[in-house]
Amino acid sequence: MAMMLTSTTVLVLTGVALVLYDVASSRNSLARNLATRAQILAANSTAALAFDNPDDATQTLAALKSDPSAVLAVLYDARGRRFATYPAGAPMSASPSAPDRMGTWFGPSTVVVHHPVAEDGRILGTLYLESDLRALSGRLRVFTWVVSLAVLGSIAVAFALSIWLQRGLAQPIGSLAAAARRVSEQKDFAIRVQVKGDDELGVLAGSFNEMLGQLEQRDAALRASEASLRQLNGDLERRVRSRTAELEAANRELEAFSYSVSHDLRAPLRHIGGFADLLGRHAGSSLDDKARRYIDMISSSSRNMGMLIDDLLSFSRMGRSEMRQSTVCLNELVAEVRSALAAEAEGRSIVWDVAPLPEVPGDPAMLRVVFMNLFSNAVKYTRGCDPARITVGATVRDDETVVFVQDNGAGFDMAYQHKLFGVFQRLHRAEEFEGTGIGLANVRRIIERHDGRVWAEGVPGQGATFFVALPRGAAGRHPSREAA
Repeated sequence: MAMMLTSTTVLVLTGVALVLYDVASSRNSLARNLATRAQILAANSTAALAFDNPDDATQTLAALKSDPSAVLAVLYDARGRRFATYPAGAPMSASPSAPDRMGTWFGPSTVVVHHPVAEDGRILGTLYLESDLRALSGRLRVFTWVVSLAVLGSIAVAFALSIWLQRGLAQPIGSLAAAARRVSEQKDFAIRVQVKGDDELGVLAGSFNEMLGQLEQRDAALRASEASLRQLNGDLERRVRSRTAELEAANRELEAFSYSVSHDLRAPLRHIGGFADLLGRHAGSSLDDKARRYIDMISSSSRNMGMLIDDLLSFSRMGRSEMRQSTVCLNELVAEVRSALAAEAEGRSIVWDVAPLPEVPGDPAMLRVVFMNLFSNAVKYTRGCDPARITVGATVRDDETVVFVQDNGAGFDMAYQHKLFGVFQRLHRAEEFEGTGIGLANVRRIIERHDGRVWAEGVPGQGATFFVALPRGAAGRHPSREAA
């Protein structure tokens, strides 16, 4: 079909082009012949016009009888009046008026020539000559038939050649396509195509067979790899189950240890603190200042030990507790934490500058611990400032939301920044600021469980800024993106 469509289109276009070329050539030839005849008749009519002899002019125009295509000829004098006509008896209504332009042009069914009649440069009159196009139409019909028969004959030859080529080309290609279809449907790479000859189709069939051989080898290797992978997966699943059981046992032991720490260590601490208080009340009047100071140190150390145990248990639970993901409104969370710290900040001049905060995805309880630690540190380390200033804001980026807590308190040396978020790491003496050194470690653990980042910047004596970066999710909407 493709070959026939191509050849037929080319032949038809060629035939149409030949017909159009012949029509144009025939029209030009007819126009030249008629112009030549008009020139001859005009030259023969100069004497008749010069001596005002219509009979001679009529006889001159009568020479057109030998041309069956001649329709009308009119000779006009210099004033534009009809001087002679052919045929001689043609009515006045059939004669056009004197022409106002010279040349040759074609009408719907005739060709017309206007030619001046002149002698020695003096215009004696005008000749109007009209001829029909029957000869041109006849030639066009004959030529169209000849070209049509040639096109039809060529199409028949092209059809015969297409059938012959189809047997030599399409059948091998069809066999190759059928083999490819069987391979695709059955996934049988052992199929081969019969190679006939060493032409392009033979090379294609050989390459196809070679490709199937390589696929067969790769399929065998893939099956062996799949078997090996299944065995490895089975071993891995057994190891995972074993490690899971070990982890569960370790978690149970850790839970038991946490329970033991919570109960077995608290009881002696309560006894130490209680007996120190009893000793102070019972023998307080008989003790000197040094002894009373010793009792106060015992009570204070007991309380600090209790706080340390509580912080260690909280740190341990933060690594094991299950996260409850939801949308957290930071504005509400910050207001709640500030309310919880009201007693700690009572009696102090603290200026809170809290900008509108976004919503973030996360665990509300864990994030509450984060901001409780950050705000508590800000309140604690601004104890010597009057007024203390704590600023809270947020910046929304493409992939994360960064919340910062800034204060104008004691600050820290950036050389020790790496120690800030470690367990039991403190950058200030206990006499200056109380604490166990676990709060910021808890902050880092919680933020890392949220796939976030935490860091800090500070200057000694000028304050510190803590940054918490949380990944943005569907809830990461900011009420004032431009202000951020």
